Amino acid sequence: MSATQTAQLMDGTGLAGRIVEEAAAKAAQISQHTGTSPCLATVLVGEDPASVTYVRMKRARCAKAGIRSRHIALPATTTTAELIDTLTGLSDDPDVHGILLQHPCGPHIDERAAFEAIAPHKDVDGVTMHSFAAMSFGLPGFVSCTPGGIMRLLEAYDVDLTGRHAVVVGRSAILGKPAGMLLLAQDATVTYCHSRTADLPEIIREADVVVAAVGRPRLIRGEDIKPGAVVIDAGYNPGNVGDVDFDTALTRARLITPVPGGVGPMTIAVLLAQTVDAAADQLGIAHH
Repeated sequence: MSATQTAQLMDGTGLAGRIVEEAAAKAAQISQHTGTSPCLATVLVGEDPASVTYVRMKRARCAKAGIRSRHIALPATTTTAELIDTLTGLSDDPDVHGILLQHPCGPHIDERAAFEAIAPHKDVDGVTMHSFAAMSFGLPGFVSCTPGGIMRLLEAYDVDLTGRHAVVVGRSAILGKPAGMLLLAQDATVTYCHSRTADLPEIIREADVVVAAVGRPRLIRGEDIKPGAVVIDAGYNPGNVGDVDFDTALTRARLITPVPGGVGPMTIAVLLAQTVDAAADQLGIAHH
């Protein structure tokens, strides 16, 4: 690539808009056929300002797509047992089709135990062990929303992953780990890196595809990006800064996601699409 060339931006906002339009059309169809609108239950423990904002945004997007949302706000003092009770109740409620537990829930909550109280067929956020296993084994199930959004972006930009070296930086249970599994399923060769990785820059230099999902501002330097690589920045740090040093990466990558406007909108779009799919399954409507 010539020094003057810059990467093409991967427009997550535009693609997310199209996915949500499809989901809205499907939701309208479901309502028409069954008299029931798809319903997403959002559960929030405490009043963390960022979480409150996220939930409000997700509910607003639901409303626009014709998805009902039921919000359950629990006090910060809620115990793990009480949270599990709430989630079990929603799992058993036929009027609720998808369940989103907004995390982090607070240090006193056993988050894994809480996630496991969500019935797999309502796990539209892709956070249960069942969903992770389905992603890993290539079985039907719901994907974690951010990795699912990343895969849809790669597909939309015709990125052929077969035999490519994909480096995932970050190993969280609902971002890094499942992203690697979904890339593996598309025949990429996957390397997982994290905060303890030795010689991270050297590994990045070998990557045809970089997925940055570690939550450390500008950890990945542009000069370490292989010319012509595809860069997916799933980091979101204060001040709209990603995990990749965008300005320098822009001069080397072939495709790159902006922050904001890249991965973020895709995450919510996948959540809405999966909620509608869950409703279709539960109400016995054929879809896809």
